[in-house]
Amino acid sequence: MTHQAHHGAGRGERRAVPKPARHPRGGSADVPVGRGAPARGLGAVAVIVVLVLLAAVAAAVVRFGQQGQTMVQQDVQALRATAAARAGIEWGLHQALKGSWTTCSNASQTLDLAADGGMRVTVSCSSTLYNEGLDSAGATRTVRLFTIDAVACNGSASCPDATAAVRSGYVEARRQVQATN
Repeated sequence: MTHQAHHGAGRGERRAVPKPARHPRGGSADVPVGRGAPARGLGAVAVIVVLVLLAAVAAAVVRFGQQGQTMVQQDVQALRATAAARAGIEWGLHQALKGSWTTCSNASQTLDLAADGGMRVTVSCSSTLYNEGLDSAGATRTVRLFTIDAVACNGSASCPDATAAVRSGYVEARRQVQATN
């Protein structure tokens, strides 16, 4: 036995590193043969396409969120206009039945409720006398029919406000009531 064979498993011996297996068409087993570089480029394109699609979805979500917020604000303004018109009706009824509008001959007044909700209300009143037959003494019984009209808006002048009606965010509500004395 030779000296090297005897000491082959001892210290200081270099072990042979196995060579990587060869692919049947060339190259090594851990590197694919063929189109390796273009596959990595295709992956980058797919990532860019996905990022663009995600950005488009995010932009659509933001846009819909802004539109939803605008719609909610307009709904709140419409509710304020309706409440202001109701307040105008109540005020007009008081003026017609108990206040200074007893004849109510085309009286009109604009109430400034801007401090409470940003609204103005134009209240108008008209009345008509009707004969309701005779009373127990034989005299003609007359009844006055009041028509109270209240228009509330978020314009800067009396309502309806034709100059403000063309701008975005303008709201208007109209209420009308009839009452007799």
